[in-house]
Amino acid sequence: MQQLLDTALDQAPAAVKDRFAALTGDANPVDDRVVSDPNITAALEWLDEHAGWEPGAARRKVSRRLSGLDLRQLQDRGTRRSRVNQREVADALQRYYPDRPDDYGCYSARVDDTEITTSILTHPAWLDLDSPLGAEQLRLTSSLPDSPAVLDAEAAGHAAQRLAEGLELGTKLVNMPLYRLLGIDTAGGISGALGVSHFVHYALTMDLLEAELVDALTSGGGSLPLRDRHLPNIATVLDLSARLCAGGTLALCAFARPADPFRGPADYVLLVQERSGHVVNAARRLAVIPKGFHQPVTDYRADAKIAATLRREMEEELFGRDDIDNTVGHQRAADPMHPSRMSEPMRWLTAEPGRLRMECTAFGLNLVSGNYEFPALIVVDDEEFWTRYGGVIEANWESSTLRQYSTLDRDLLTDLAGDVAWSNEGLFALLEGLRRLNQIGGDRVNLPTIEWETR
Repeated sequence: MQQLLDTALDQAPAAVKDRFAALTGDANPVDDRVVSDPNITAALEWLDEHAGWEPGAARRKVSRRLSGLDLRQLQDRGTRRSRVNQREVADALQRYYPDRPDDYGCYSARVDDTEITTSILTHPAWLDLDSPLGAEQLRLTSSLPDSPAVLDAEAAGHAAQRLAEGLELGTKLVNMPLYRLLGIDTAGGISGALGVSHFVHYALTMDLLEAELVDALTSGGGSLPLRDRHLPNIATVLDLSARLCAGGTLALCAFARPADPFRGPADYVLLVQERSGHVVNAARRLAVIPKGFHQPVTDYRADAKIAATLRREMEEELFGRDDIDNTVGHQRAADPMHPSRMSEPMRWLTAEPGRLRMECTAFGLNLVSGNYEFPALIVVDDEEFWTRYGGVIEANWESSTLRQYSTLDRDLLTDLAGDVAWSNEGLFALLEGLRRLNQIGGDRVNLPTIEWETR
């Protein structure tokens, strides 16, 4: 109904628009929240341009939608969405994309006797990479923004609704640059081509696909017009250069701990987060930590390395560096990861070679929103780190809780892998990380047997 009203008003003469405003007692129908946030302003300007609207139209549309929202109804819908589990999402996407090319399939695994399927489209050559991070060759081809997207009336209406609901719920949206993946090759190491987009482009197009799918599942079915438009088939998913393919990296962290009279023998501690309800994606889902978008901060070419994103996310999500959290404030430092600005834990980890090991374990494309995923394993073998800094590690606002698991607790880790509360990318990172840790962990690990396949 709101979309029909917006369309009718858009097509009406100016006099009719003025008369409508007078009749509704809303001669200046702009909510203060719509104009107070510069990131929302940037999103509104983007929407005006890409929907072909006159300047200011998006601001009026979002304000009208905002005035008609009921916060309790949105919160109830959030609760319904949270009840749709990882397995249901994966199964629904396998049904939507039944025709997958030879050797491509959704990442699946048997964890001891537990069968697991994800929504991560992958290939045998993309798995068990064990590729040291820092040596990857992701080449930035251009730092100019990507070509403009053109939104039809339906897609533009969904984008306006997303902005209104985000304002009502207090979801953080920051219009930072994002890398977009244009091509990938994992033969002999990780290489590929990158371009640049902006977060509002992603948030108002590809990121809408997850909510559309989950809402359809909560209602027992229904059409998926946005998915039909943006990601209609596997050929589109794999055609990276022809679509917006944003994404990022997330890592299973394994910190060596000494033997303890209460806990038991020496092991690694693994950290798992439950995501906050205020994050843009994977809200209220389990995920490994750190997890972040692959994006430049100040050095577009150097920041293209996955290792740069992971180190930055460790500082932000584990070691309390608020100054590099772009949702808190503007980034004004010329070199935010300069050694003089590092947290004490990160300075210790980088003081000597070998203290911090980072490997990319796999690559995949998440069918939920088309994102690229670089799951990784971060290992700290020196027990001194946990003895010194284990007590200061604390998740930031993106997590609602933080859990720890011992690599000697096979039964609990098997249960964890089978938990349907995972995000699909988080589960992908967990399983590939555990497979690698089983190879290199020695006496510190007693992990479930994990055998993957692509379906």
